[in-house]
Amino acid sequence: MLSAIYCAGIFGIDGYIVTVEADAQPRLPNFELVGLPDAAVKEAKERVRTACINSGYRFPEMSFMLNLAPADRKKEGSAFDVAILLGIMKCSGIVRPDIDVSGKCFTGELSLSGSLRGVRGALSMCVAAKEAGFSEFYTPLENAKEAAAVGGIDVYGVKDMRQLVAHLNGVEIMEPVGYDKNEFKKMTAVYDVDFSDVKGQSQAKRAMEIAAAGGHNILLIGPPGTGKSMLAKRLPTILPPFDFDEAIETTKIHSVAGILPEGVSLLTSRPFRSPHHTMSAVSLVGGGVCPMPGEVSLADNGVLFLDELPEFPKQVTDALRQPLEDGKVTITRANGRVTFPCGFMLVGAMNPCRCGYFGHPTRKCTCKPADVKRYISRISGPMLDRIDIQIELPSLTYSEISSDNSEAETSGVIRQRVVEAREFAKKRTGDDKVSCNARLDAAQIRKYCVADDEGRKLLKSAYESMGLSARGYDRIMKVSRTIADLAKSEVIRAEHIAEAVQLRSLDRKYWGESR
Repeated sequence: MLSAIYCAGIFGIDGYIVTVEADAQPRLPNFELVGLPDAAVKEAKERVRTACINSGYRFPEMSFMLNLAPADRKKEGSAFDVAILLGIMKCSGIVRPDIDVSGKCFTGELSLSGSLRGVRGALSMCVAAKEAGFSEFYTPLENAKEAAAVGGIDVYGVKDMRQLVAHLNGVEIMEPVGYDKNEFKKMTAVYDVDFSDVKGQSQAKRAMEIAAAGGHNILLIGPPGTGKSMLAKRLPTILPPFDFDEAIETTKIHSVAGILPEGVSLLTSRPFRSPHHTMSAVSLVGGGVCPMPGEVSLADNGVLFLDELPEFPKQVTDALRQPLEDGKVTITRANGRVTFPCGFMLVGAMNPCRCGYFGHPTRKCTCKPADVKRYISRISGPMLDRIDIQIELPSLTYSEISSDNSEAETSGVIRQRVVEAREFAKKRTGDDKVSCNARLDAAQIRKYCVADDEGRKLLKSAYESMGLSARGYDRIMKVSRTIADLAKSEVIRAEHIAEAVQLRSLDRKYWGESR
């Protein structure tokens, strides 16, 4: 007897449909599994046999041949267990032969007791099932809420095989799991930290607001204890709230990576990733034998914070250059090519020297001039060129530290200005569908970044005096466009360009002589 059960696999962050073809013949008991299975899939033979028996069913003594189609694509992971066992049960009559399963997709790992364990990438699998035209999606109970966020397909959370067989046979019908989008809207922009916690540093707060409004990368330079990490951790709180499509994309990445928090169906706040400086380039951009997303992809639609930036190996920081430009990472392996999205904002933080007190008004720097240059030069010129805003944080005065900070602006107030600036920009770009000013290409810069006469004169002077590269010029124009958007000005004026130039002045102060 022949049966076909549909399930889904993962490649990159996208799902694809797999057909489990099961053929049973009345011969000596045998169990063959083909279709390029990896070790985890091959071990399914023992899991499904034991799970079937412990679920109260007799494992049929027949010769089984199971094929995972398409057979030329390597199958990885344990999400095929349920579909494999269902194929065997349908051939042997445990699941009624007349039951139509053509519109149903099944995923899940089996425990030896017959219960279903959660799998990575349930959201991506459900998206693939919906796009392939399936009407029902069956997944372990702990993945059900995650998959239900897709919408447009009935999602069933399954506890164990007995429950699933009873449902398919029409004995005990399960109810599909729903997802309330209103709940998502209520939870967006809810954070445990707030910008009002930061004392002083008004210039740095202004720079962070500009960065958030335009999606610009930013570098914070200052001695220890000036609030660099505090500011970075609060940047997501002033970014525009997640929209549903962004949340789906980011949740898919976290689900495939296996780091989606337990009980969370859909991420409602923008991710903030802060990897340690001992990480490898593969950990940062992604890779491996079976390519997995790295930190740049886990920070998609959020913030990637690199604290103590010069301490990261040069190979690691230089690996950021292409993702910062393209907003995606493509990893090529022998079995295929995977593209991971990585539309993140980069926030770097660093001390001005190894001891941290170069240029400090009261503390003495213990570094030699050559050591300072060597420390600063760990950040390459091309990498620095991709950072739009550079801001120096001074040490706090006693009055700033001791103030009650009651009149400080909250994240909600700043976020409102950021949202208004992005809406102002969106009306201008229209059909170009530019997510933020930092993503403007060369043609769009010429089209949308129009300065007045005074602004052009100032920009020419800055270009010649600062020795800007073509990329540096473009980035000043993008930041100027964002500052004008915050002021709700369609034309970029001289004061907007002056502020943008000031936000790149540290390039010359710290790196001018060493480059």
